[in-house]
Amino acid sequence: MNNELAEQGNIQSLLSKIGEGLDQFLKFDHPDAHLTKDQWMATLNIPLPTQGLGIEAVTDELVTTIIPNGSPVANPGFSSFITTGSTTASTLATTAASIASPQRYMGTAFNFIEELSLDWMASLFNLGSMKGVYSSGGSVANLIALGGARQHAFEQVGIDPSAFGIDRPCRIYASSECHHTIQRSAGVLGLGRNSVKLIDCDSQGRMKVTALQSALDEDLKAGILPMAIVANAGTTNTGAIDPLAELGQIAQQHNIWFHVDGAYGLPGILDKRITHLYEGLALADSVIVDPHKWLGASVGVAATFVKDRDYLLRAFTQEPADYLEGSASQADESPATHIEHSLDDFGIPYFDFGVELSAPCRGIVVWAMIREIGVEGLTSRVVRHNDMATFITKFATNHPNLEVLSTSHLSICCFRYHHESITDLDKFNQRLHRRLVRENVYMPSTTKVNGMLTLRPCYIGARHNQTQVDGLLAAVLRIGEGLLAESI
Repeated sequence: MNNELAEQGNIQSLLSKIGEGLDQFLKFDHPDAHLTKDQWMATLNIPLPTQGLGIEAVTDELVTTIIPNGSPVANPGFSSFITTGSTTASTLATTAASIASPQRYMGTAFNFIEELSLDWMASLFNLGSMKGVYSSGGSVANLIALGGARQHAFEQVGIDPSAFGIDRPCRIYASSECHHTIQRSAGVLGLGRNSVKLIDCDSQGRMKVTALQSALDEDLKAGILPMAIVANAGTTNTGAIDPLAELGQIAQQHNIWFHVDGAYGLPGILDKRITHLYEGLALADSVIVDPHKWLGASVGVAATFVKDRDYLLRAFTQEPADYLEGSASQADESPATHIEHSLDDFGIPYFDFGVELSAPCRGIVVWAMIREIGVEGLTSRVVRHNDMATFITKFATNHPNLEVLSTSHLSICCFRYHHESITDLDKFNQRLHRRLVRENVYMPSTTKVNGMLTLRPCYIGARHNQTQVDGLLAAVLRIGEGLLAESI
């Protein structure tokens, strides 16, 4: 016990060692972890320790063995999927909260900042008076929003679904480009994954308004309860933004909950050139965004915003528990006169607005990032990333051996290598992609656009800049030429 207590007072020097290890990692001059797998696995793959080595030895092992063999996600050349390494501000704030406020509750500065940062984001993204709640990612954020939608829909027919369950089939309308967490949310909420009706999209990946209206009319005639219309503010595949205003108007006409999934693309509203594409947000009942995507937070920070947070309260409120009720101020006491300690007040009860009771302080991360660079800094980042995707689009359009399959107003571009002698473009570009990634310098993902395989770089990282775009294009052309030569 004495050794354990002594170790707790040595945080500064230990964090300094970790910081040095991370600084070295961020130079990205190390090989991919897979190439040294035998070495680090031989060191780490040991039986359960009976005796501990102490915190100094653990820190050394982190710095020498684990950090150098981490993920390529933080590499500026990584443009796969929609994830990135955290900014320094995010890392520092996460570390501070893990020690100074392990939970987001009680009357502390951390609980206050939880709400303040949500309000800042609502203002940042033109969400008006919407109130929010943090969660671990877009999966849970969508689940929370659709939990509110379920509550709203069934209350209209006199049922409290969170208390008594559902008694009839209902429908969620989402585009065929929606994120698959929508179907999973429907399954978790007891609606069934098949309650999600996928609506056709146009050639740019945007939901067809006429197709939605037809599906809605058909279900109303069949007596199916419409529960939610889900629109995308930046799809995962191509960055498409649905016609939010038109979809929101249909939702209003039928009193259907209108949800906007902006997990990736909501920050795009900061780019004044495309702000008009987000005008329908004012009609939304709920909106989600993942600060751990474009804003640069460490993974595990998402937010759900709703016009009326009472729907979330009724959908997710917990039943009373003896160990909680009465642990803070008593109901018959006046909080204004009897709160004398932070433990006298749970603070804002986020545990009743979502599915998590225990939860870290995520707001402090968002607060730190916004406080560091402000609206101007975040706007500059979004504009830079959008310009990077636009540059690829223009370059590929004008190059005889490149072909653009999908354009976007956001930071995704879908293009591929093309040559008249290639008989199977999908297979060729798949081979090109694997060689590209294994060079461990430029690492986009792939997707399919209108059935055709395409390279899909997505730029959201704080460390992304034009250098990665120029390098990617040069590498694609070099590898493509090499593959062509091999086939001759």
